[in-house]
Amino acid sequence: SNSLEPLVFQKHKTTSPSMKRGNAQGLLVSLLVASLSTAFLGSRQPVVKSRLALHAEERQTGHQVKNAGAFQVDPEEMALQVKVKEHQEAAPKLDAATEVRTLVQYNHGFAVMSTNSASMPGYPGGSVVGFAPDQQGRPLFSFSSMSSHTQDLIKDKRCSLTVASKEFKGAADGRVNLLGEAVPLESEEEIAEAKKLYLEKHPKAFWVEFGDFTWYRMEVKTVRYVGGFARAGSVTAEAYTAATPDPIAGFGPAVAGHMNDDHREATVAMIRNYIGIDVEDAEITSMDSLGMYVKVSRKPKAADQMQQFKLRLPFTRKLENRKDAKEVIVEMTRASSEFMPKADA
Repeated sequence: SNSLEPLVFQKHKTTSPSMKRGNAQGLLVSLLVASLSTAFLGSRQPVVKSRLALHAEERQTGHQVKNAGAFQVDPEEMALQVKVKEHQEAAPKLDAATEVRTLVQYNHGFAVMSTNSASMPGYPGGSVVGFAPDQQGRPLFSFSSMSSHTQDLIKDKRCSLTVASKEFKGAADGRVNLLGEAVPLESEEEIAEAKKLYLEKHPKAFWVEFGDFTWYRMEVKTVRYVGGFARAGSVTAEAYTAATPDPIAGFGPAVAGHMNDDHREATVAMIRNYIGIDVEDAEITSMDSLGMYVKVSRKPKAADQMQQFKLRLPFTRKLENRKDAKEVIVEMTRASSEFMPKADA
């Protein structure tokens, strides 16, 4: 598949008579698919369902997969995927609260707010709104009294804010859903601080000076997040507001852009050296103090289509600043020199 999702565990179902004649073979296929599905995914373990459970689900959905018994797995490819899976599970990553707080902090400042519609009770309303997080990650807004979402909040302050990572391009990229209550700011001190933070994020937002705009702050009650394929969960409001954004992620996009534009072959070599898998292309999508997420392209052995998926490439030591970032990437590139693509003669 050309999807960014490498090998997602599907519930393979069939109602054909051949399934009844080949139960043993079908069960083996299910086990192989379950093993392959987690090869490039995170730490979540696949659930290998019993044959009885699979048959029960078949009756519920009726989804059919033809010729499932013909599925073949190259042993070398399977061993490689298991090796990569083990590496990815052990690779250092930011804890969930820090990852979520970092995503919200360095987002481009726009997100989708969902409210309970005042004009159509019982229906949700959605609006793209500008925001800026305060020191605790609570979103700040400047809303016109004429906006539909403002009218919704006046009637019901409950809402959610869906924030995508700055580099978001698809389902393999991170997104966060903050749930809580948006309340107007009352004190002049709070309003002045909100305006300062908002204009740092949106320097051309001249409308915040208009008389019919009101400042709101979202009090976060809980957080749901998806960090990419097989990486999802929830974070408590207490953990979220106590977390500190990762400092390296703030300038990570600039470093990633430089590497992608001028040193792509070095990233390919580092993937081979530190993870142990050959890839044809490697694009850094994000960076933090512990490592990088890299979207790679490869064609598995005996396959006829290119795969694209993300890998975690850890740094050899934790980064503290820009100087560290440059030094560590140079060190890792030099250590991977034997895997650099050879120049044409």
